[in-house]
Amino acid sequence: MTRILIDDKIPYLHGQAEQLGCCTYMPGARISPADVKDKDVLIVRTRTRCDAALLQGSSVRLVVTATSGYDHLDVEWLQQAGIAWRCCPASNAMSVVQYVITTLLRLHLMERLDLTAATVGIVGVGNIGSRLASSLSGLGVRTLLCDPPRAEKGEAGLVGMNELISQSDVITFHTPLTHNGPHATYHLAGAHFFDLCRERRPIVINAARGGVVDEALLLKALRDGTVREAVIDTWQTEPSTDRELRDRCLIATPHIAGYSADGKANATRMSLQAVAEWLGTDIAFEVEPPQIDPSFAYNTEQPPVTEALRYYDPLFDSNRFKAAPMQFEQQRGTYPLRRECPLTRENVFSPLKLK
Repeated sequence: MTRILIDDKIPYLHGQAEQLGCCTYMPGARISPADVKDKDVLIVRTRTRCDAALLQGSSVRLVVTATSGYDHLDVEWLQQAGIAWRCCPASNAMSVVQYVITTLLRLHLMERLDLTAATVGIVGVGNIGSRLASSLSGLGVRTLLCDPPRAEKGEAGLVGMNELISQSDVITFHTPLTHNGPHATYHLAGAHFFDLCRERRPIVINAARGGVVDEALLLKALRDGTVREAVIDTWQTEPSTDRELRDRCLIATPHIAGYSADGKANATRMSLQAVAEWLGTDIAFEVEPPQIDPSFAYNTEQPPVTEALRYYDPLFDSNRFKAAPMQFEQQRGTYPLRRECPLTRENVFSPLKLK
């Protein structure tokens, strides 16, 4: 029987994974070489670094991460070791789009941004960035798109980073974290980026990966006004975070932008399907998030300021995190039920009456 080790924080998986083999569950951050030695399959999240240090000498032949990103997997080593790997691309894309759009709504309501006249610059136009651009453009918000690897391949409609910075009121990052190559994204928002921000003084959002933004330079930019406001969901040294940077952020959250119940269900279903396909079985998994009461309101303001903020309000997550920053992992592990809201002009921006 296939022996499977699973991160115990992956939702909606108990009782389903058992169709695939003998399952063991434990916290992802505590998985050790001894734990994986006699396992065949791992199903993990970002808290488990899958590399030679963990897997050398084990019987693991497949690693599945229930996340869209996979920079916690040493893909090169896994391939050399003959270990297959799978991720869940786009599983939580609309959850991150929801996070960014509701953040922009909050900024508008707090009078930190005039969303009716703003230009939003999107860096990284993959599964998340492209969906965000489509949603914002459909709602009448001007967007600029920057993605050097795609531009290099001749994709139309893209601008360079310098042009994006010079014209954007908001710059939001949606790239993977890469350290090598001509388009490495580690500290993509670095010294040159912040120098160019001085004239426009944009709002900077990082819901991509910690390390895409140089947080030391971001803090300096917030101190001297080069950056107007910052919103951070992914942190360079998470689960630890810099106290001053956290406090200076208008919205600071513990890596939960992609944590809608819909996104989690997508990732769990895709993970189970990946294992089934690798095993050569034809099991079809149906994983659905819990329904919510029609009267549910994530935002308890009465009446709800917009339908979108009734479904989800990032300011609530920010307030909870800032009140107890040492509970970074706990807040992720016990995250409240959050459903995605259909992103249409009528129910997202009403009654803001954007153009």
